[in-house]
Amino acid sequence: MAKRVFFSFDYQDVIDFRANVVRNHWITKSDREDAGFFDASIWESQKRTGDVALKQLIDEALQHTSVTVVLIGSKTYARRWVRYEIIKSLIKGNHVFGVHINSIKDKYGKTKPLGLNPFNYLGYQYGDNEKKKYLCEWKGKTWIQYCDHISNILKTQILPRGKVHPLSSNYPVYDWIIDDGYHNFATWVQ
Repeated sequence: MAKRVFFSFDYQDVIDFRANVVRNHWITKSDREDAGFFDASIWESQKRTGDVALKQLIDEALQHTSVTVVLIGSKTYARRWVRYEIIKSLIKGNHVFGVHINSIKDKYGKTKPLGLNPFNYLGYQYGDNEKKKYLCEWKGKTWIQYCDHISNILKTQILPRGKVHPLSSNYPVYDWIIDDGYHNFATWVQ
């Protein structure tokens, strides 16, 4: 059965055509069941401004999805709204994974070195009683509390003592070309 998938990506990767290769690969399959997904991405249809409006747009788009795929290009790891989409997907309980797309040829037939894994720049840390989990993001040379999600905000940015666990230790990342995404994407989504 096909899943409803939310794709998280840097807009530059749409301009370079790499994100489109993944999002539109179902077109050459016999039906969406073969591809394994329906695309729930939002960037084409809405133009909203301001943080609250963008958060609302993302939250609405994620509502009826069960999978979030982070398309990893050169700058994806640093994009604020990609980070927000990842965190909201995790809180929602979506199956989350990443796909490197820089090995896909762009509209000029060129590839790029792999982008940095955004899951290395987001993490979590347990509070003193192990019951509360704090979401974190890497800023420069240190972990700080992730503050774009209201239920995670403390009165200070100081994290409790303890180890931060990067999301990369829990969420897989594939390469579209090396791992044959065209044929394996439906399996990754399941």
